[in-house]
Amino acid sequence: MGRGEGAGAAAPTVRVAIACSPCAGRAFERTLELPAPATALDAIRASGLFERHPELALGEPLIGIWGRACVPETVLADGDRVEIYRPLTMDPNEARRLRAKNLRATARR
Repeated sequence: MGRGEGAGAAAPTVRVAIACSPCAGRAFERTLELPAPATALDAIRASGLFERHPELALGEPLIGIWGRACVPETVLADGDRVEIYRPLTMDPNEARRLRAKNLRATARR
């Protein structure tokens, strides 16, 4: 028998982190150990995030691994960080314009 085989061998697992900001000012992060192979959706379901924040479970979640978009069926590697993204509430360019406008207005005072 080779290494890792036999009655005493443990099933392979992957250790991953789940991260999300369900609303402004709140963050959720949990580390999980899942049986391999596990998908991004398996990890999200195992984290209990959808039970705590059911609004995130509506429709297909926007997710990524280490900041790169992926599909829920993506197979995870040990050490991956699965991130769940909220839909944008404002166009980033418009938000930047508003911040610049407010900064100019306060500088004139």
